[in-house]
Amino acid sequence: MPELAALQRENAELRAQLALVTTHFTGVVEQLTLQLAKLNERIAELLPAAQRRRRKHATAPDPRPPAAPPVLLDDAKRAFEERPTAPEKPVDKPKEKKPRKPTGRKALPSHLQAEETNLRPDACARCGGGELDAADEVVEEKLHVVKEHLRRRVVRRTTCRCRSCGARTTPRSLPAPYERSKVTCEWLAWFVHQKFGLLTPLDRLRRDLAERKVPLAMGTLVSFIERAADLLAPIDGLHWKQLLAGHWMATDGTGLKVLVPKLPEAHDGYIELYRNRDVAVFQYEPDKGGESVVSKLASFRGTLTADAEHRFNAVYESGRVVEAGCNAHGRRKFSDAEATQPKLAVEGGAFLGAMYGEEEKARALGLTGDVLREHRQQHLRPIADDFDKWLAAVQPALLPSEPLMAGVRYYRTHRDALYRFIDDPDVPIDNSPTEREFQNVAKLRLNMLFAGSSEGAHRACVLLGIVASCRAVGVPVQAYLAWAFERLGTHKDTFNLPLEELTPAAFRRVAT
Repeated sequence: MPELAALQRENAELRAQLALVTTHFTGVVEQLTLQLAKLNERIAELLPAAQRRRRKHATAPDPRPPAAPPVLLDDAKRAFEERPTAPEKPVDKPKEKKPRKPTGRKALPSHLQAEETNLRPDACARCGGGELDAADEVVEEKLHVVKEHLRRRVVRRTTCRCRSCGARTTPRSLPAPYERSKVTCEWLAWFVHQKFGLLTPLDRLRRDLAERKVPLAMGTLVSFIERAADLLAPIDGLHWKQLLAGHWMATDGTGLKVLVPKLPEAHDGYIELYRNRDVAVFQYEPDKGGESVVSKLASFRGTLTADAEHRFNAVYESGRVVEAGCNAHGRRKFSDAEATQPKLAVEGGAFLGAMYGEEEKARALGLTGDVLREHRQQHLRPIADDFDKWLAAVQPALLPSEPLMAGVRYYRTHRDALYRFIDDPDVPIDNSPTEREFQNVAKLRLNMLFAGSSEGAHRACVLLGIVASCRAVGVPVQAYLAWAFERLGTHKDTFNLPLEELTPAAFRRVAT
């Protein structure tokens, strides 16, 4: 029996040693497998570069001597010892240095009104002598600010009696935004610009006015907004007619909470923006439905740049409106997929990056019209064709749940809409300018939290559209508003201008 116990112990020791050897061998196999996978990834990275280099030098004669036949180890050693010395590399010509951008402090704008102060010493700083002769002058300029001056404009109108007929005559007052208004056109323009141009909350404006001893109730400030929107609503309506009469527009939307009577909480409304390069129109809708879009665009004939949303399908089905897509959305899909498919996502994004690079070159050159179309067809169409081949090759290798598959499917499904800009020079490559307008809406929404009513939401859209149109044509918002209020207010009959002569574009022509 002792022999049996010894054999059992020896058997257990052998089993333990065998388990250790097996565990060690398994770890070695896993390490070798991991290293092999890394080598395969490295080969996959280097292979495209090697293929491009081979294609580049395929047509040029190879400057290297023909490959020698295989040699033995001794022959190779002897050949290495007797090898000729390598020729010296030609010295590269020094690259021309690009001119450096000017550095230092830039001069202040010359159009600013100067507030000059002349200083002269009364006595010598060293000996205290009072007889001084001017020897030099030191001039310095600094940017200065003066707080807005709130003033009372008092207009005294003298009533006269005619000696001939005895009738009394009172002169007409100065232009005002509306009858019996508490503010001038300039003040109302400043107020609207503060609220919808600089996105300052009303309660903050009220506190600022109160600090300057100008107490105004919140209801009074809201009434100023209502009056301004009602004055500018006809111009906003004219902008909408101009959009419908054009051949291209872009659109996007975002949410806005609105207080509706008898509802327990704020209603989730929707703000839409329709714009081209000259005008912008915001419109409020109670919901994000497709029926309202169809009715709005019933008379539009042209190309619509919009997101790939189902609510636009009925608009495109009529055939009157041509769909144009947003490549910025597709580019973001490839960027988001880099976390799971870094190589393929970067490779696909490189095609879109090349498209944007060529579009940036065209923008820098100021190309428009047929010249821009020719540039896009010559430089962007080949990139788009190669991108299509890449998408067709990659799609079968991806799972439907892959994040990269979303980008591939996006371009395979909406190919014609996303490449519409290549053949139409009026269509942009993406809808980013429209989306950037909603940055102001988001800040305004954060400041005011909600619109007080549906009418308030509509009026806010009017003022947002006028401000965005001023930015589109490059005119100062406050200056235009003061100019427009004078011509739309109490002296409208004196100016007697049609709406076409009261838009921001008309103001730009007059101001310049």
